[in-house]
Amino acid sequence: MSTLESPTPLPAGNARTVLRRTDLRGLTLSLAELKSAVPRTAAATVTTAEAAVELIIGQVRENGHAALAQLAQKFDGVSQEHPRVPAAALAHALATLDPQLRAALEESIARATAFAQASKPANVDFPVANGAVVSAHWIPVRRVGLYVPGGLAAYPSSVIMNVVPALAAGVSSVALASPPQQDNGGLPESTVLAAAALLGIEEVYAMGGAQAIAAFAYGVAAGSSVNGAGEEIEAVDVVTGPGNIFVATAKRLVKGVVGIDSEAGATEIAVLADDGANPIFVAADLISQAEHDPNAASVLVTDSPGLADAVEAELLRQVALTTHRERVEAALAGPQSGIVLVDDMAQGVEVCNAYAAEHLEVVTRNAEQLASRITSAGAIFVGDYSPVSLGDYCAGSNHVLPTSGTAAFSSGLNVTTFLRAVQLINYSKDALQEVADHVVNLSRAEGLPAHGDAVAVRFA
Repeated sequence: MSTLESPTPLPAGNARTVLRRTDLRGLTLSLAELKSAVPRTAAATVTTAEAAVELIIGQVRENGHAALAQLAQKFDGVSQEHPRVPAAALAHALATLDPQLRAALEESIARATAFAQASKPANVDFPVANGAVVSAHWIPVRRVGLYVPGGLAAYPSSVIMNVVPALAAGVSSVALASPPQQDNGGLPESTVLAAAALLGIEEVYAMGGAQAIAAFAYGVAAGSSVNGAGEEIEAVDVVTGPGNIFVATAKRLVKGVVGIDSEAGATEIAVLADDGANPIFVAADLISQAEHDPNAASVLVTDSPGLADAVEAELLRQVALTTHRERVEAALAGPQSGIVLVDDMAQGVEVCNAYAAEHLEVVTRNAEQLASRITSAGAIFVGDYSPVSLGDYCAGSNHVLPTSGTAAFSSGLNVTTFLRAVQLINYSKDALQEVADHVVNLSRAEGLPAHGDAVAVRFA
């Protein structure tokens, strides 16, 4: 396999924005080769994160509140004895929330709630035979820990995306964590607190990063601070929420101790576009996700070199005007971003399925038809007027989605994340007798005769 790339992009902060180009035209590649060809974050970065996160998890498990305080000082620059946010702080954040922002949050909550409730699966009670009923009943987990990132931006929208499906599922115990902020008295960002209060969430913690995931997964004992103070943080059953590579890595490492939604790390967008796409829209959408983080991924997949050129020209113009120019340029210049040239839209679909984007926009002449052929993506945005930004805030869908190719086997956050399908088996005596011989014969074939005896003894 061989690919042709453009000259290496200029460093962030330069006057030009040049995306790497990977030319797959004329090549017939396997799925494994396509996965290797698409832009990705450097593997060394992931390895480094894993070693650091393992250390943090160990500190929290061993030292509890004392470790949380030390890590809050180290990573967030704040001093704290206990991370629990006082009820008065939540009430104040909601009372002082800008009315227009409150209206936007309420609309987002209403749409997300309607969709979550509509997508809750129904219980199934199926009569497989006379007197024999097998059921699948959806039961919510008891307690969840929801993570809302901080850092370079405020994310009240992520409060909604985490909390709404948990409440729709019927979860009875909900805890939320978000990084402490120096400029907010060591509390999480005020709009995050206001969104939590708006949704009725009372258990909120000023905890960030991998340490928050560890605290939720393993719990924190009461009295484990340096001065012997600190109330218990009870362990949860499921941890959800987006974050940086350290948060995503922590979720991977605690999976099995608790359930997780997916590895929702640094954001990524892929745009599948033909020569009919509007380069102004495409460039704006690539920038919108690059704005999140220098590690964000923005990828254009197209069969039109002309569109690629037009998008790059628009990037030059729009990046120069955007608020977070340096952050955007760093993201676009990274190995995780680029333009992939393909022979046609059929190959474009193959590339997109291999990439398995967190967010995939399909902006082509037959967008709905092509979107139906996508099998691996966190969320698919169809046509010119369904940008990723809509899904980030007010579409009714959820923006906590799998990244780094994990959309090939995992789903975005949804109401079933917080539900378990528990099977119930209810057979009468006659119904059991009808299959008794089959059970006996199968058990003997497997060398487990006591299994069959447990049925036969009922009819001896």
